[in-house]
Amino acid sequence: MSQSQSNHSTNQQNIPFLDLVTPHVELEQELTEVFQQVIRSAGFIGGPMVENFEKEFAAFCQTARSVAVNSGTDALRFALMAAGVKPGDAVVTVPHTFIATTEAISQAGALPEFVDIDERTYNMDPEKLREYLETQCTVSEEGKLISKRSKRLVTAIVPVHLYGQMADMDAILELAQQYQLIVVEDACQAHGAQYFSRKQNRWFEAGSMGRAAAFSFYPGKNLGACGEGGAITTNDSKLADTCKMIRDHGQAKKYYHDIEGYNGRLDSIQTGILSVKLKHLAGWNAKRRERAAEYNRLLAASGAGVQTPYEPSWSRAVYHLYVVQTEDREGLVAHLGKAGIGTGIHYPIPLHQQKAYEGMNYKVGDFPVTERAARQIVSLPMFPNLTADQQARVVKEVVAFNGKLARKGAEADAAALATADRTA
Repeated sequence: MSQSQSNHSTNQQNIPFLDLVTPHVELEQELTEVFQQVIRSAGFIGGPMVENFEKEFAAFCQTARSVAVNSGTDALRFALMAAGVKPGDAVVTVPHTFIATTEAISQAGALPEFVDIDERTYNMDPEKLREYLETQCTVSEEGKLISKRSKRLVTAIVPVHLYGQMADMDAILELAQQYQLIVVEDACQAHGAQYFSRKQNRWFEAGSMGRAAAFSFYPGKNLGACGEGGAITTNDSKLADTCKMIRDHGQAKKYYHDIEGYNGRLDSIQTGILSVKLKHLAGWNAKRRERAAEYNRLLAASGAGVQTPYEPSWSRAVYHLYVVQTEDREGLVAHLGKAGIGTGIHYPIPLHQQKAYEGMNYKVGDFPVTERAARQIVSLPMFPNLTADQQARVVKEVVAFNGKLARKGAEADAAALATADRTA
Protein backbone atom coordinates (compact mmCIF):
# COMPACT_ATOMS: atom_id res chain seq x y z
CA MET A 1 0.00 0.00 0.00
CA SER A 2 1.43 3.37 -0.96
CA GLN A 3 1.57 6.39 1.31
CA SER A 4 -0.79 8.22 -1.05
CA GLN A 5 -3.33 5.40 -0.74
CA SER A 6 -3.21 5.56 3.05
CA ASN A 7 -3.15 9.25 3.78
CA HIS A 8 -5.21 10.64 0.93
CA SER A 9 -8.36 12.27 2.31
CA THR A 10 -11.63 10.87 1.03
CA ASN A 11 -13.43 12.38 -1.95
CA GLN A 12 -16.03 11.34 -4.49
CA GLN A 13 -13.48 10.21 -7.06
CA ASN A 14 -11.04 8.18 -4.95
CA ILE A 15 -11.74 5.90 -2.02
CA PRO A 16 -8.56 5.32 -0.01
CA PHE A 17 -7.77 2.04 1.67
CA LEU A 18 -7.22 3.95 4.92
CA ASP A 19 -7.91 7.58 5.88
CA LEU A 20 -5.47 8.84 8.53
CA VAL A 21 -6.07 12.52 7.84
CA THR A 22 -9.70 13.06 8.89
CA PRO A 23 -9.54 11.83 12.53
CA HIS A 24 -6.40 13.86 13.21
CA VAL A 25 -7.88 17.01 11.69
CA GLU A 26 -11.00 16.50 13.82
CA LEU A 27 -8.85 16.18 16.97
CA GLU A 28 -6.26 18.77 15.95
CA GLN A 29 -6.87 21.17 18.83
CA GLU A 30 -6.68 18.47 21.52
CA LEU A 31 -3.59 16.92 19.95
CA THR A 32 -1.89 20.32 19.71
CA GLU A 33 -2.61 20.94 23.39
CA VAL A 34 -0.74 17.74 24.25
CA PHE A 35 2.34 19.00 22.44
CA GLN A 36 2.07 22.41 24.12
CA GLN A 37 1.76 20.81 27.55
CA VAL A 38 4.87 18.72 26.99
CA ILE A 39 7.07 21.53 25.69
CA ARG A 40 6.00 23.82 28.51
CA SER A 41 6.84 21.24 31.17
CA ALA A 42 9.85 19.63 29.38
CA GLY A 43 8.42 16.29 30.54
CA PHE A 44 9.49 14.47 27.40
CA ILE A 45 10.27 11.01 28.84
CA GLY A 46 8.22 9.28 31.53
CA GLY A 47 6.17 11.19 34.08
CA PRO A 48 2.43 11.71 34.63
CA MET A 49 1.40 11.65 30.95
CA VAL A 50 2.87 8.16 30.45
CA GLU A 51 1.52 6.88 33.76
CA ASN A 52 -1.96 8.24 33.06
CA PHE A 53 -2.12 6.54 29.69
CA GLU A 54 -0.94 3.25 31.16
CA LYS A 55 -3.75 3.36 33.73
CA GLU A 56 -6.33 4.32 31.10
CA PHE A 57 -5.28 1.62 28.67
CA ALA A 58 -5.23 -1.05 31.38
CA ALA A 59 -8.77 -0.04 32.34
CA PHE A 60 -9.85 -0.19 28.68
CA CYS A 61 -8.41 -3.72 28.36
CA GLN A 62 -9.79 -4.73 31.78
CA THR A 63 -6.34 -5.67 33.07
CA ALA A 64 -4.57 -4.71 36.25
CA ARG A 65 -1.55 -3.15 34.52
CA SER A 66 -0.22 -1.86 31.24
CA VAL A 67 3.30 -0.82 30.33
CA ALA A 68 3.88 1.62 27.46
CA VAL A 69 6.82 0.83 25.17
CA ASN A 70 8.17 2.10 21.87
CA SER A 71 6.59 -0.47 19.49
CA GLY A 72 4.35 -3.50 19.29
CA THR A 73 7.39 -5.59 18.42
CA ASP A 74 9.14 -4.65 21.66
CA ALA A 75 5.87 -5.10 23.56
CA LEU A 76 5.78 -8.75 22.48
CA ARG A 77 9.51 -9.29 22.95
CA PHE A 78 9.54 -7.79 26.48
CA ALA A 79 6.37 -9.67 27.45
CA LEU A 80 7.85 -13.00 26.37
CA MET A 81 11.08 -12.32 28.25
CA ALA A 82 9.28 -11.20 31.40
CA ALA A 83 6.91 -14.19 31.24
CA GLY A 84 9.85 -16.59 31.36
CA VAL A 85 10.72 -17.47 27.76
CA LYS A 86 14.45 -18.20 27.70
CA PRO A 87 17.13 -18.23 24.99
CA GLY A 88 17.07 -21.65 23.34
CA ASP A 89 13.33 -22.22 23.86
CA ALA A 90 10.73 -22.80 21.13
CA VAL A 91 7.54 -20.73 20.92
CA VAL A 92 4.50 -21.80 18.89
CA THR A 93 2.71 -19.27 16.66
CA VAL A 94 1.19 -19.01 13.16
CA PRO A 95 2.82 -18.35 9.77
CA HIS A 96 0.01 -15.99 8.74
CA THR A 97 0.98 -12.76 10.50
CA PHE A 98 3.36 -9.84 10.13
CA ILE A 99 7.02 -10.76 10.70
CA ALA A 100 7.11 -8.67 13.91
CA THR A 101 5.46 -11.62 15.69
CA THR A 102 8.34 -13.95 14.93
CA GLU A 103 10.98 -11.23 15.23
CA ALA A 104 9.88 -10.69 18.83
CA ILE A 105 10.18 -14.43 19.51
CA SER A 106 13.63 -14.62 17.91
CA GLN A 107 14.85 -11.46 19.64
CA ALA A 108 13.80 -12.96 22.97
CA GLY A 109 16.27 -15.74 22.10
CA ALA A 110 13.67 -18.35 21.19
CA LEU A 111 12.76 -20.12 17.94
CA PRO A 112 9.32 -19.71 16.35
CA GLU A 113 7.57 -22.92 15.31
CA PHE A 114 4.35 -22.82 13.33
CA VAL A 115 0.86 -24.31 13.31
CA ASP A 116 -1.70 -23.59 10.61
CA ILE A 117 -4.67 -21.23 10.81
CA ASP A 118 -8.43 -21.74 10.78
CA GLU A 119 -9.70 -21.28 7.22
CA ARG A 120 -12.60 -19.07 8.31
CA THR A 121 -11.11 -16.78 10.99
CA TYR A 122 -7.46 -16.73 9.75
CA ASN A 123 -6.39 -17.15 13.40
CA MET A 124 -4.57 -20.04 15.07
CA ASP A 125 -6.49 -23.31 14.63
CA PRO A 126 -6.71 -24.95 18.09
CA GLU A 127 -6.99 -28.39 16.51
CA LYS A 128 -3.76 -27.83 14.57
CA LEU A 129 -2.18 -26.68 17.83
CA ARG A 130 -3.39 -29.84 19.55
CA GLU A 131 -2.02 -31.95 16.71
CA TYR A 132 1.36 -30.19 16.96
CA LEU A 133 1.59 -30.73 20.73
CA GLU A 134 0.50 -34.37 20.51
CA THR A 135 2.42 -35.51 17.43
CA GLN A 136 5.27 -33.05 16.85
CA CYS A 137 6.52 -32.99 20.44
CA THR A 138 7.73 -35.49 23.01
CA VAL A 139 7.74 -35.32 26.80
CA SER A 140 11.13 -35.59 28.50
CA GLU A 141 11.84 -37.57 31.67
CA GLU A 142 11.52 -34.29 33.57
CA GLY A 143 8.01 -33.79 32.12
CA LYS A 144 9.12 -31.05 29.73
CA LEU A 145 7.69 -30.66 26.23
CA ILE A 146 10.36 -31.04 23.52
CA SER A 147 9.91 -30.19 19.84
CA LYS A 148 10.81 -33.07 17.53
CA ARG A 149 11.68 -30.56 14.79
CA SER A 150 14.19 -28.42 16.70
CA LYS A 151 14.89 -30.54 19.83
CA ARG A 152 14.13 -27.40 21.84
CA LEU A 153 12.05 -26.95 24.97
CA VAL A 154 8.59 -25.65 24.01
CA THR A 155 7.60 -23.03 26.58
CA ALA A 156 5.03 -20.66 25.10
CA ILE A 157 2.21 -20.06 22.61
CA VAL A 158 1.61 -16.75 20.83
CA PRO A 159 -1.90 -16.66 19.34
CA VAL A 160 -2.32 -13.70 16.98
CA HIS A 161 -5.66 -11.85 17.07
CA LEU A 162 -5.51 -11.02 13.38
CA TYR A 163 -7.48 -8.37 11.49
CA GLY A 164 -9.28 -7.26 14.68
CA GLN A 165 -10.69 -10.63 15.78
CA MET A 166 -9.56 -12.74 18.72
CA ALA A 167 -8.40 -16.32 18.38
CA ASP A 168 -10.37 -19.10 20.08
CA MET A 169 -8.80 -18.55 23.48
CA ASP A 170 -10.71 -21.13 25.56
CA ALA A 171 -9.33 -23.98 23.48
CA ILE A 172 -5.82 -22.50 23.33
CA LEU A 173 -5.68 -21.82 27.07
CA GLU A 174 -6.92 -25.32 27.83
CA LEU A 175 -4.07 -26.82 25.83
CA ALA A 176 -1.60 -24.41 27.40
CA GLN A 177 -2.70 -25.47 30.87
CA GLN A 178 -2.48 -29.15 29.95
CA TYR A 179 1.10 -28.77 28.70
CA GLN A 180 2.17 -26.06 31.18
CA LEU A 181 2.82 -23.46 28.49
CA ILE A 182 2.87 -19.67 28.74
CA VAL A 183 0.34 -17.79 26.58
CA VAL A 184 1.21 -14.29 25.38
CA GLU A 185 -1.42 -12.72 23.13
CA ASP A 186 -0.36 -10.81 20.04
CA ALA A 187 -3.18 -8.26 20.15
CA CYS A 188 -1.44 -5.71 17.93
CA GLN A 189 -4.46 -5.55 15.58
CA ALA A 190 -7.20 -6.11 18.15
CA HIS A 191 -7.65 -3.04 20.38
CA GLY A 192 -11.12 -3.44 21.88
CA ALA A 193 -11.93 -6.83 20.35
CA GLN A 194 -13.84 -9.20 22.65
CA TYR A 195 -14.12 -12.94 23.22
CA PHE A 196 -16.92 -14.81 24.99
CA SER A 197 -15.43 -17.52 27.16
CA ARG A 198 -17.82 -20.45 27.25
CA LYS A 199 -15.74 -21.83 30.10
CA GLN A 200 -16.13 -18.73 32.29
CA ASN A 201 -19.47 -17.58 30.82
CA ARG A 202 -18.46 -13.97 30.22
CA TRP A 203 -16.88 -11.63 27.71
CA PHE A 204 -13.17 -10.82 27.86
CA GLU A 205 -11.25 -7.98 26.25
CA ALA A 206 -8.34 -8.64 23.93
CA GLY A 207 -5.17 -8.58 26.00
CA SER A 208 -6.78 -9.83 29.20
CA MET A 209 -6.74 -13.62 28.82
CA GLY A 210 -3.10 -14.68 28.48
CA ARG A 211 -0.24 -14.26 30.93
CA ALA A 212 0.41 -11.00 29.07
CA ALA A 213 -0.39 -9.37 25.74
CA ALA A 214 1.23 -7.03 23.24
CA PHE A 215 -0.40 -4.10 21.43
CA SER A 216 0.91 -1.89 18.64
CA PHE A 217 0.03 1.78 18.24
CA TYR A 218 1.42 2.10 14.73
CA PRO A 219 -0.54 4.96 13.08
CA GLY A 220 -2.81 2.74 10.98
CA LYS A 221 -4.05 0.69 13.94
CA ASN A 222 -7.53 1.19 15.45
CA LEU A 223 -5.73 3.09 18.21
CA GLY A 224 -2.71 4.65 16.55
CA ALA A 225 -0.06 7.07 17.75
CA CYS A 226 1.36 9.88 15.61
CA GLY A 227 4.46 7.73 15.23
CA GLU A 228 5.55 4.43 16.75
CA GLY A 229 4.27 2.98 20.00
CA GLY A 230 3.17 -0.15 21.82
CA ALA A 231 2.02 -1.52 25.17
CA ILE A 232 2.03 -4.67 27.27
CA THR A 233 -1.09 -5.58 29.27
CA THR A 234 -1.16 -8.09 32.12
CA ASN A 235 -2.78 -8.99 35.41
CA ASP A 236 0.62 -10.04 36.79
CA SER A 237 2.18 -7.10 38.67
CA LYS A 238 5.58 -8.77 38.89
CA LEU A 239 5.62 -9.28 35.12
CA ALA A 240 4.60 -5.63 34.58
CA ASP A 241 7.40 -4.42 36.87
CA THR A 242 9.90 -6.58 34.98
CA CYS A 243 8.71 -5.13 31.66
CA LYS A 244 9.17 -1.62 33.07
CA MET A 245 12.77 -2.48 33.93
CA ILE A 246 13.45 -4.14 30.58
CA ARG A 247 12.19 -1.08 28.66
CA ASP A 248 14.45 1.26 30.71
CA HIS A 249 17.93 -0.33 30.62
CA GLY A 250 17.07 -2.75 33.43
CA GLN A 251 16.71 0.03 35.98
CA ALA A 252 14.70 -0.55 39.15
CA LYS A 253 15.47 3.09 39.90
CA LYS A 254 17.81 5.57 38.26
CA TYR A 255 21.33 4.13 37.86
CA TYR A 256 20.43 0.90 39.75
CA HIS A 257 20.36 -1.84 37.11
CA ASP A 258 18.92 -5.12 38.40
CA ILE A 259 19.14 -6.67 34.93
CA GLU A 260 20.47 -5.70 31.52
CA GLY A 261 17.62 -4.20 29.54
CA TYR A 262 16.85 -2.14 26.46
CA ASN A 263 15.91 1.39 25.50
CA GLY A 264 12.24 0.67 24.81
CA ARG A 265 10.43 3.63 26.37
CA LEU A 266 7.43 5.40 24.84
CA ASP A 267 7.68 9.19 25.04
CA SER A 268 5.22 11.53 26.72
CA ILE A 269 3.96 13.18 23.54
CA GLN A 270 2.85 9.87 22.07
CA THR A 271 1.16 8.71 25.28
CA GLY A 272 -0.62 12.07 25.55
CA ILE A 273 -1.85 11.70 21.97
CA LEU A 274 -2.97 8.14 22.69
CA SER A 275 -4.90 9.29 25.77
CA VAL A 276 -6.82 11.78 23.62
CA LYS A 277 -7.61 9.16 20.99
CA LEU A 278 -8.44 6.40 23.50
CA LYS A 279 -11.58 8.32 24.49
CA HIS A 280 -12.84 7.87 20.93
CA LEU A 281 -11.76 4.27 20.38
CA ALA A 282 -15.01 2.55 21.43
CA GLY A 283 -16.97 4.82 19.08
CA TRP A 284 -14.54 4.27 16.22
CA ASN A 285 -14.71 0.50 16.75
CA ALA A 286 -18.52 0.62 16.74
CA LYS A 287 -18.41 2.44 13.39
CA ARG A 288 -16.04 -0.19 12.01
CA ARG A 289 -18.48 -2.90 13.03
CA GLU A 290 -21.31 -0.99 11.34
CA ARG A 291 -19.24 -0.62 8.16
CA ALA A 292 -18.40 -4.35 8.22
CA ALA A 293 -22.10 -5.22 8.60
CA GLU A 294 -22.91 -2.98 5.63
CA TYR A 295 -20.24 -4.65 3.50
CA ASN A 296 -21.63 -8.04 4.49
CA ARG A 297 -25.15 -6.98 3.53
CA LEU A 298 -24.17 -5.45 0.21
CA LEU A 299 -21.89 -8.31 -0.82
CA ALA A 300 -24.45 -10.96 0.11
CA ALA A 301 -27.25 -9.15 -1.76
CA SER A 302 -25.15 -8.66 -4.88
CA GLY A 303 -23.74 -12.17 -5.18
CA ALA A 304 -20.33 -10.58 -5.64
CA GLY A 305 -18.46 -13.87 -5.67
CA VAL A 306 -16.08 -13.14 -2.79
CA GLN A 307 -15.82 -14.83 0.60
CA THR A 308 -16.64 -12.33 3.36
CA PRO A 309 -15.14 -12.33 6.89
CA TYR A 310 -16.44 -14.94 9.33
CA GLU A 311 -17.28 -13.79 12.84
CA PRO A 312 -18.11 -16.64 15.25
CA SER A 313 -20.80 -16.23 17.90
CA TRP A 314 -18.09 -16.00 20.57
CA SER A 315 -16.40 -13.06 18.87
CA ARG A 316 -16.92 -9.30 18.74
CA ALA A 317 -14.44 -8.22 16.10
CA VAL A 318 -13.30 -4.62 15.65
CA TYR A 319 -12.39 -4.94 11.96
CA HIS A 320 -8.94 -3.46 11.89
CA LEU A 321 -9.14 -4.81 8.34
CA TYR A 322 -12.06 -6.02 6.25
CA VAL A 323 -10.62 -9.05 4.46
CA VAL A 324 -12.32 -10.91 1.62
CA GLN A 325 -11.13 -13.91 -0.36
CA THR A 326 -11.21 -14.21 -4.14
CA GLU A 327 -9.66 -16.57 -6.67
CA ASP A 328 -8.26 -13.76 -8.86
CA ARG A 329 -6.85 -11.33 -6.32
CA GLU A 330 -4.42 -9.59 -8.66
CA GLY A 331 -7.18 -8.99 -11.18
CA LEU A 332 -9.54 -7.59 -8.54
CA VAL A 333 -6.86 -5.32 -7.06
CA ALA A 334 -6.00 -3.98 -10.52
CA HIS A 335 -9.68 -3.41 -11.37
CA LEU A 336 -10.36 -1.55 -8.11
CA GLY A 337 -7.18 0.47 -8.54
CA LYS A 338 -8.31 1.67 -11.99
CA ALA A 339 -11.59 2.70 -10.38
CA GLY A 340 -9.73 4.80 -7.79
CA ILE A 341 -10.32 2.40 -4.91
CA GLY A 342 -7.46 1.52 -2.58
CA THR A 343 -6.83 -2.03 -1.33
CA GLY A 344 -4.33 -3.85 0.85
CA ILE A 345 -2.82 -7.35 0.87
CA HIS A 346 -1.95 -8.92 4.24
CA TYR A 347 0.22 -11.03 3.85
CA PRO A 348 1.26 -12.28 0.39
CA ILE A 349 4.19 -14.48 1.48
CA PRO A 350 3.67 -16.69 4.55
CA LEU A 351 6.43 -16.50 7.14
CA HIS A 352 7.54 -20.10 6.63
CA GLN A 353 8.26 -19.20 2.97
CA GLN A 354 10.10 -15.95 3.69
CA LYS A 355 13.79 -15.78 2.78
CA ALA A 356 14.54 -14.66 6.35
CA TYR A 357 13.40 -18.10 7.61
CA GLU A 358 14.65 -20.40 4.86
CA GLY A 359 17.06 -21.92 7.39
CA MET A 360 14.10 -23.31 9.33
CA ASN A 361 13.58 -25.82 6.49
CA TYR A 362 9.82 -25.53 6.13
CA LYS A 363 8.51 -26.28 2.65
CA VAL A 364 5.61 -25.40 0.39
CA GLY A 365 2.55 -27.39 1.47
CA ASP A 366 3.41 -27.52 5.17
CA PHE A 367 0.62 -25.05 6.03
CA PRO A 368 -1.94 -25.30 3.22
CA VAL A 369 -4.62 -23.06 4.75
CA THR A 370 -2.14 -20.24 5.26
CA GLU A 371 -0.72 -20.69 1.77
CA ARG A 372 -4.15 -20.56 0.13
CA ALA A 373 -5.14 -17.47 2.12
CA ALA A 374 -1.87 -15.76 1.18
CA ARG A 375 -2.79 -16.17 -2.50
CA GLN A 376 -6.42 -15.14 -2.27
CA ILE A 377 -7.11 -12.55 0.43
CA VAL A 378 -7.46 -8.82 -0.14
CA SER A 379 -8.49 -6.04 2.24
CA LEU A 380 -11.15 -3.57 1.12
CA PRO A 381 -11.28 0.05 2.35
CA MET A 382 -12.09 0.16 6.09
CA PHE A 383 -12.01 3.15 8.43
CA PRO A 384 -14.58 4.72 10.82
CA ASN A 385 -15.62 7.59 8.53
CA LEU A 386 -16.09 5.38 5.45
CA THR A 387 -19.53 6.29 4.06
CA ALA A 388 -22.33 4.00 2.90
CA ASP A 389 -22.12 5.58 -0.57
CA GLN A 390 -18.40 4.79 -0.76
CA GLN A 391 -19.07 1.21 0.29
CA ALA A 392 -21.80 0.87 -2.31
CA ARG A 393 -19.33 1.99 -4.97
CA VAL A 394 -16.67 -0.46 -3.75
CA VAL A 395 -19.14 -3.34 -3.91
CA LYS A 396 -20.42 -2.21 -7.33
CA GLU A 397 -16.87 -2.44 -8.68
CA VAL A 398 -16.28 -5.85 -7.04
CA VAL A 399 -19.48 -7.10 -8.69
CA ALA A 400 -18.45 -5.59 -12.04
CA PHE A 401 -15.08 -7.34 -11.90
CA ASN A 402 -16.56 -10.72 -11.02
CA GLY A 403 -19.17 -10.33 -13.77
CA LYS A 404 -16.38 -9.67 -16.25
CA LEU A 405 -14.50 -12.69 -14.91
CA ALA A 406 -17.58 -14.88 -15.27
CA ARG A 407 -18.08 -13.73 -18.88
CA LYS A 408 -14.47 -14.54 -19.71
CA GLY A 409 -14.92 -17.98 -18.21
CA ALA A 410 -18.09 -18.60 -20.21
CA GLU A 411 -16.40 -17.45 -23.43
CA ALA A 412 -13.43 -19.74 -22.74
CA ASP A 413 -15.78 -22.68 -22.11
CA ALA A 414 -17.66 -21.97 -25.35
CA ALA A 415 -14.42 -21.75 -27.31
CA ALA A 416 -13.20 -25.04 -25.85
CA LEU A 417 -16.53 -26.70 -26.71
CA ALA A 418 -16.39 -25.39 -30.30
CA THR A 419 -12.82 -26.70 -30.67
CA ALA A 420 -13.90 -30.09 -29.36
CA ASP A 421 -16.82 -30.19 -31.82
CA ARG A 422 -14.51 -29.41 -34.78
CA THR A 423 -12.03 -32.11 -33.85
CA ALA A 424 -14.65 -34.76 -33.05
